[in-house]
Amino acid sequence: MSSTVADKLARKSRKKAPAKQVRLKLVFIDFWSAVKFSFLVSVCMAIVGVVSAILIYTVLLSTQVLAKLDELFMDIVGDGQSLMGMIGFPQVLGFSIVVGILNIIVGTALGAVASLIYNLLVRVLGGFQLGFTSN
Repeated sequence: MSSTVADKLARKSRKKAPAKQVRLKLVFIDFWSAVKFSFLVSVCMAIVGVVSAILIYTVLLSTQVLAKLDELFMDIVGDGQSLMGMIGFPQVLGFSIVVGILNIIVGTALGAVASLIYNLLVRVLGGFQLGFTSN
């Protein structure tokens, strides 16, 4: 069994370096950073909500589910009113946009309030201790 210098170097390089660990405490969340982050997350969720409402509406329309519901509604109420007249595409789009705007406002406010509450609780509890390794 011959042992060359290349074999010895290959064996040395296979050894794992010891993992370094760092422990940090999260003791402050910047208010404006939290507001900006929660605003961007809320905008993304509003866009997802509007797109999903449009997709669900088009799927229900193309599978004739809304037509069957319209027939049932007209049988119950009478031939004078139509369900499709009340929930058309403009109504669905407008409602989903209004709900998205309200979600942006509420989500941004919740992010701001959460950062303020966390910053107040850190004074009492000391914050989160996080551990990081260099693997």
